[in-house]
Amino acid sequence: MARVAFLGLGVMGSPMAGHLAKAGHEVTVWNRTGAKAEQWAAANTGTAAAAPADAISGADFVFLCLGDDPDVAAVYDALEPSIGSGMVIVDHTTASAELARSLYARAAKHGAAFIDAPISGGQAGAENGALTIMCGGDVAAFAQAEPIMQAYGKSMTLIGDSGAGQLAKSVNQICIAGIVQGLAEGLHFAQAAGLDVEKVIAAISGGAAQSWQMINRWQTMQDGDYEHGFAVDWMRKDLRIALGAARENGASLPLTATVDQYYADIQAMGGARWDTSSLLARLDRKKD
Repeated sequence: MARVAFLGLGVMGSPMAGHLAKAGHEVTVWNRTGAKAEQWAAANTGTAAAAPADAISGADFVFLCLGDDPDVAAVYDALEPSIGSGMVIVDHTTASAELARSLYARAAKHGAAFIDAPISGGQAGAENGALTIMCGGDVAAFAQAEPIMQAYGKSMTLIGDSGAGQLAKSVNQICIAGIVQGLAEGLHFAQAAGLDVEKVIAAISGGAAQSWQMINRWQTMQDGDYEHGFAVDWMRKDLRIALGAARENGASLPLTATVDQYYADIQAMGGARWDTSSLLARLDRKKD
């Protein structure tokens, strides 16, 4: 079993850290709101630390699950004094490839490894230990971290060098944005045509139109239920990162840019914390 530090106990990080504790690892946690770390420690077999540097002191593996580039940069600055040779740092935050490469280089100066490892699967995936993890970094470091990540991951893939995991996550979010918009338009069309939406979904979900979004979100979309899932605010952050990377590498993302603006409309409607499937609500509002 390993000595593990987990920094960031949000809706994803808290259950992920819990799976590590259940797997028998020695887990120390830190969270910006200290009370949340204390609560986690009381409910799990683990220890709460007062500061990032304290949390990672003596750890074999350090896991980060934070919000955005500035959050990761600030926490990394705080923990850096305790980085030791041989330590493996794994960042599960969806952040930029540029930041990942920078932290990889900084970790190497201490004799440590850094893996960018953004996750997909949402809160349910974190709670069920069934996340998909896209990684960038060195083969040897990934081989060390993979057995530890199996506590909460169903699929772990080393995509390439440092930053490749973050770029792969952008691909994931680009694809989701287009799929959700297509599903929203399809449901909107079915409603406008007076069709029995349940029958339509039953008919098409076994064919080429099938997707995870269709199977798991059509009913809540039909019901106008968006108080769950992956928030629009976070999706816009992810799409901002993807669009920024596209400007650097020359990729053309017209659909992604358009859907990003549709999500801006959702935010203006008061849906910043709604699930990303709320794109249907925008179409329904325009119909009214």
